[in-house]
Amino acid sequence: MRILLLRIERLTLRELKRMTARPLYLFCMVIAPLFCYLFFTTLMGSGLPTGLPVGVVDMDNTSTTRTIVRNLDAFQQTAITAHYKDVTEARQAMQRGDIYAFYYIPEGTTEKAISGRQPRVSFYTNGSYLIAGSLLYKDLLTMTELANASVGQQTLLAKGATERQALAFLQPILIDTHPLHNPWLNYSVYLCNTLLPGVLMLLIFMVTVYSIGSEVKEGTAHEWMRLGHNNLNLALAGKLFPQTLIFFIMAAGYNVYLYGVLHFPCNSGIFPMLLASLLLVLASQSFGIFLYGLLPTLRFALSAASLWGVISFSISGFSFPVMAMHPTLQALSNLFPLRHYFLIYVDQALNGYPMSYAWVSYLALLVFVLLPLFILKRLHNAILYYRYIP
Repeated sequence: MRILLLRIERLTLRELKRMTARPLYLFCMVIAPLFCYLFFTTLMGSGLPTGLPVGVVDMDNTSTTRTIVRNLDAFQQTAITAHYKDVTEARQAMQRGDIYAFYYIPEGTTEKAISGRQPRVSFYTNGSYLIAGSLLYKDLLTMTELANASVGQQTLLAKGATERQALAFLQPILIDTHPLHNPWLNYSVYLCNTLLPGVLMLLIFMVTVYSIGSEVKEGTAHEWMRLGHNNLNLALAGKLFPQTLIFFIMAAGYNVYLYGVLHFPCNSGIFPMLLASLLLVLASQSFGIFLYGLLPTLRFALSAASLWGVISFSISGFSFPVMAMHPTLQALSNLFPLRHYFLIYVDQALNGYPMSYAWVSYLALLVFVLLPLFILKRLHNAILYYRYIP
């Protein structure tokens, strides 16, 4: 055992020398993650975008429609920034990116509302911007419903109904909503808890593939294996141990930052999330080894690692629910470590369930850790016999 530890120590020291001699390691393992942590959390520091520019086409221009426009401008996400003379001008402004939506009130709206002839108003949102379009659609729809209720209330009062009778007719059932686990509807809570580990996972993929492939590219693979007494498991353990330690420190750092500094919901305590982060680091490194074993060429393996990491953001389920995807994509989502980390985050940090509730996701990350066992022989041959061709 002592001899084994001594060999790992020598391999670790060798890897530390290689890492300190290449600024790329410092950038990918420390600077890039820290930059992404600060970038994403400050980008969504207010939780939701506010003051999104909206235009108005008020062809009626009465006191009633001007009140509707003022009320719409009072919404937190909406800011009325321009008035246009017609729909064509507003559409062109939206196509230029000057506004994200516009509200159209045709001529005669107030007269029709008073006479009970059911006026029609329209609003248009730019669906190319998912968050902005969704938020503004909600505000514009809400404003339309409120305006409709206001006109209906005035009509009922004019016909002799009491205010209580009018309200009961317009809204017979009162809705009392209580969003669970994220009552502020803070987008940063939803996104940063997966974006930050996702970026770290992508960097781990790349660094793991590069650290192995660079040995072959630079012709130092035989020296590396000789120091590990031609034992691939020992050589990989010594090489990846310092990277594992640094990446776990970075993973623990975003956990402390999110839950300790920003006070994001963490209803199960930080220990389950630290364990999930450690498993994500190990699973990502193991998957990087697996990719290089399958594609024992540095450029191919790096391309596959980057592709797999980027697809993880779309298929893990935090931006679009997996259950709504095609059944084939639902099955494929299990092949991405970030998907299982996301499920652990939802069950543990958001919902506060016991760790036993998420045992399948923990087990899935452990399965990723075992992936290199399937390609050890192929990887060993690639390291010893492959000749790098520029």
